Amino acid sequence: MMFWVHVPATRDIPGVSEEQAELQVIIEKKTMINLIQAFSVAVKHFLRSEPGVYYQDLYPLICFLPRYANDGEPSPEDKLPLWSSSDDYELSRKKGNSNPRSAADTEGHHPQRIASLPTHSRNETPVEDNKSQTSWFRSLGKSSDGRSRSRRNTFDPEKVLPEVDSHHPLKPARNPPESSVLDFIPLLRFFKWVFRIVTRGGMTEHEIQERLKRKKLDQVESNVPMELCMVLTSYTAFLMRTPGVLQPAIAAGMTANITSLQDTFSNLERIRNTPLPFAYQAHLRISLWLYLLFLPFQIFSPFGWFTIPGTAFASFLLLGFLEIGQEIENPFNYDLNDLDLDHFCLSLQRELHEITAYTNPGPSSFVFSAWNHPFAPSDRRNAADLVKDAQYTIPNKKEGPEPGIESIRRTLVKSWREVDSTTRHS
Repeated sequence: MMFWVHVPATRDIPGVSEEQAELQVIIEKKTMINLIQAFSVAVKHFLRSEPGVYYQDLYPLICFLPRYANDGEPSPEDKLPLWSSSDDYELSRKKGNSNPRSAADTEGHHPQRIASLPTHSRNETPVEDNKSQTSWFRSLGKSSDGRSRSRRNTFDPEKVLPEVDSHHPLKPARNPPESSVLDFIPLLRFFKWVFRIVTRGGMTEHEIQERLKRKKLDQVESNVPMELCMVLTSYTAFLMRTPGVLQPAIAAGMTANITSLQDTFSNLERIRNTPLPFAYQAHLRISLWLYLLFLPFQIFSPFGWFTIPGTAFASFLLLGFLEIGQEIENPFNYDLNDLDLDHFCLSLQRELHEITAYTNPGPSSFVFSAWNHPFAPSDRRNAADLVKDAQYTIPNKKEGPEPGIESIRRTLVKSWREVDSTTRHS
């Protein structure tokens, strides 16, 4: 809000007319507001272990940022960290694209537009394909005959973003992992682990290393949120260097707000990267399983055959607590009980656009209006009538203080007395 309201709409730019300068300043401020929205989206993808910038809800907001350190001929050696790390991740993902959360293999693709599938317009129904680059809401709410069951079928948040070209295919804004039977029957994970141990014995050392490399793809660090904070900080520094643009208090407030963004990101990163200690988990699991193993022998004598349902019920309760502890360890994923980060980002997007819709008018354009009754209830005249007289006088009073500030004070005291007596029950 401080960027939009407190940064003046006009600025002296050499060689530019006043109207053109005002347009450039408004574009600057709106761009910074969009970068704040991009910061929230980048934090969302970071917390979900989705590195890079090539996402349908992120890339359109930051694609204009500088890519190279030098302005001359583009060279890979001059590529800035924001784009270098993202491009390296995309290249490594293509070489070993077995990650179920990644997009489909797109070797030899052409630059893609944000409008999901380039061969379809926004008004057409995209192809039903789980691996396509359509928006994550387009595949929801579809019935078997292709008709829409709800508004979700037409709810496409990325539709309002700019349409720009990308050198890499853009992944969906929401890309949850594919569900399997292991998610519904966790006990089968033990047999999967045993099968993996058995089959790994027949793999070569090269195949084992390739599989380990593919597993580490999702562990690539993302520096996108901090890079965006640096851009916002540099813009604030530019305003401070420009004479007569920012007051010291406003400049301090902007710096404090950007620092607050950095602190919030650091706190979220700490929550995401701080798991429960392994010794605690191992000790808790071993103790719990040993207790459940010997529980039937302890209660068989008094309960008899009721030992079976009793042990099953106790196992359900205790193992449920253990599973709940694992679920709340990382609240930023795609599980049903995780935080709805997409909702937070969309809410912030709506609020930012609501801020930029504010025209920041001068007080004289709305204060002295016939709709405004500033001295009610003691004086029911509107502001337009009040300013017609040279001095303020108390209405309908033959005797009273002199016109001017004394009459205004008498009116305000009378309003207080009337409001105080009317709004009390007794």
